[in-house]
Amino acid sequence: MRMHEYDDYLDDESHSRRPRRRSREFDDDVFDPQAQRAGRLTEQERARLAAVRESAFAGPPLPPGADRWSTWDDGEQGPHPRPAWVVTELAAADTELGVLKTGKEADVHLIRRAVPDTDRGTLLAAKRYRSNEHRLFHRDAGYLEGRRMRRSREMRAIANRTSFGRNLIAEQWAVAEFAALSRLWSIGAPVPYPVQRSGTELLMEFLGDDDGTAAPRLAESRPAPDELVELWHQLVSVLELLAGEGMTHGDLSAYNLLVHDGQVAMIDLPQIVDVVANPSGTEFLARDVANVMGWFRSRGLPDDLLDEKAVVGRLLAAAGLD
Repeated sequence: MRMHEYDDYLDDESHSRRPRRRSREFDDDVFDPQAQRAGRLTEQERARLAAVRESAFAGPPLPPGADRWSTWDDGEQGPHPRPAWVVTELAAADTELGVLKTGKEADVHLIRRAVPDTDRGTLLAAKRYRSNEHRLFHRDAGYLEGRRMRRSREMRAIANRTSFGRNLIAEQWAVAEFAALSRLWSIGAPVPYPVQRSGTELLMEFLGDDDGTAAPRLAESRPAPDELVELWHQLVSVLELLAGEGMTHGDLSAYNLLVHDGQVAMIDLPQIVDVVANPSGTEFLARDVANVMGWFRSRGLPDDLLDEKAVVGRLLAAAGLD
């Protein structure tokens, strides 16, 4: 299909997505025979052609201040029923507002997705996994048990930690977290709604205020004694809900729990563990309990609520492992 035919195709309302700008046809470009060697394109020619293609398919100018058009149609989308606040219009644009959190595995950015010249818009947390060698990649074997990739080439790349392999691992973590959030949100667990995943970027519901102030982590909160007890009961109920689905967080601490409007919310879930299928599943579950119980103990939670053996037993029973 030639470019003018492609433009006509997009102009048809039955196929239209975002308005496209006409560009010159590829046939108008001058072919340089010196740009080929042994029938293969040089790097310079490959880059030039990529730039031509990008220009040919570019959309209209972005709204002032925006950084990109919406990527809604570029990857996996969140589960149904979809919240009304999710902006699905392809005419929407994304604006970067700053960094919410930096980490060894990923950075979390605050973005606003909005339809220009309307009141339709929402804040999102954009978690972007990095593919460089870091802590999570060194310990991925235990968490990825049962999630191995089938292609031997990909497995070798992952095992050898090549740049290609590290990027595959980063994408695996994004895929795993998106799947975990989708599953947990669908069963009513207090997690951010997973809006979409594209490559190593995961867009999620932003938990915080309308002005972009993020909800505090549990570790940063200073609850009153009665609030502390309430948060503990909420957390045990959440852990029991996960256990009933055969899961545990896998790396739970007061740093990946948020307190939003008086409610506990769980984040950072790429390493969620199947406590039944994973040989070390019960150990991960017990460690999750010990980690958070230690924080609540340090904040003065009454001792009669801090029976680690009883809580672990309750969760194992919910998982059918007692």
